[in-house]
Amino acid sequence: MATSRFADIQQAPPIEVFHVMKAFSDSTHEKKVNLSVGAYRTDEAKPWVLPVVRKVEAELAADMTLNHEYLPILGLESFSTAAAKMLLGATHPAITEGRMTSVQVLSGTGGLRIAAEFLHRILKYNTFYFSTPTWGNHRLIFTQAGFTDVKQYRYWDGKTKGLDFDGMIEDLQNAPENSVVILHACAHNPTGVDPTQDQWKKIADVMEERKLFPLFDSAYQGFASGDLDKDAWAVRLFAERGFEMIATQSFSKNFGLYNERIGNLMIIVKDPSVIIPMRSQITLLVRGSYSNPPSHGARIVSRVLNDEALFGEWKECIKIMSGRIIEMRKGLQERLEKLGTPGTWNHITAQIGMFSFTGLSAEQSKYLAEKYHIYLLSSGRINMCGLTTGNIDYVAEAINDAVCNVKA
Repeated sequence: MATSRFADIQQAPPIEVFHVMKAFSDSTHEKKVNLSVGAYRTDEAKPWVLPVVRKVEAELAADMTLNHEYLPILGLESFSTAAAKMLLGATHPAITEGRMTSVQVLSGTGGLRIAAEFLHRILKYNTFYFSTPTWGNHRLIFTQAGFTDVKQYRYWDGKTKGLDFDGMIEDLQNAPENSVVILHACAHNPTGVDPTQDQWKKIADVMEERKLFPLFDSAYQGFASGDLDKDAWAVRLFAERGFEMIATQSFSKNFGLYNERIGNLMIIVKDPSVIIPMRSQITLLVRGSYSNPPSHGARIVSRVLNDEALFGEWKECIKIMSGRIIEMRKGLQERLEKLGTPGTWNHITAQIGMFSFTGLSAEQSKYLAEKYHIYLLSSGRINMCGLTTGNIDYVAEAINDAVCNVKA
């Protein structure tokens, strides 16, 4: 047999979250629990199509004026404009003064990739910082976009199960000028730990002093607290401080449109005259990547954000989702404390959003999977949506067993 030109390709390392999800899928245990999946689940452990999304989809299906022609390369303008207003506030000076531009992208991941390529290829930036820990895809996206100087700033404090604020500030103070700093707008993934408003102000002070470039990853606006404005507070602070900055928005979680890949890339500048050439460069990046974005999800989000009644219905949906997560946090903490599980568990309710960094070790996580068929990441991160009123007692008792009998 002739030697293949592909013979020297090495097996890529597995992506843990998908490996864990497969293990859950393969399990036949009647009480198995999936705490790894990065998506919302109802109290019946089922995916939820938001009622307002169902309503708009029906309207779109009945609209005979719609077709399947390509969108423009930079997407549906009514969507991207409304998305930016949702993040910044409709009357923000960056919008009213024409210093903001936004384009539709392929959800948060696609937005981050276009942002990274723009920053590296066009602005020639080569150093980027991400939090320790961060979403598993940040590093891969930026290195594949061409960044070679990879840095981290301290974030999680394992002793306090909270934010290592002093470490974060020290690392940012030592960052070289023009470093791109990836910041989680709210509901930090994977820890669920967000800076306080005073801490955000200090972070902004340091980044302004060091001339660092902020890139906000906003994947959970409204989904974290149920309040769109509260979840956008950090982004708006930086915008009001006069930063030139990028923010990427995902509508996977807060609209439940996971497979529609709906996202927005927003850029704020000081000088409106740079927007036209900037958009021209982004156009080339998109054209050479995926050519143009999908329309279905963009039409759904655009119609909801631009219609007062539908917008109100959607806000009720995000309150339902965020409210269920908060209740599961309370329930898990209460049960662990009632069981007398060693350690403190108030960090579960102090954290926010879909994920909780439990503090469980890799060995304890493995124990939960092998003995109880409860599947979570080796970091101890769990998706709070995987908990239900039907399995929360089982999970709490299993965690208690793991903490009592397996060394951290």
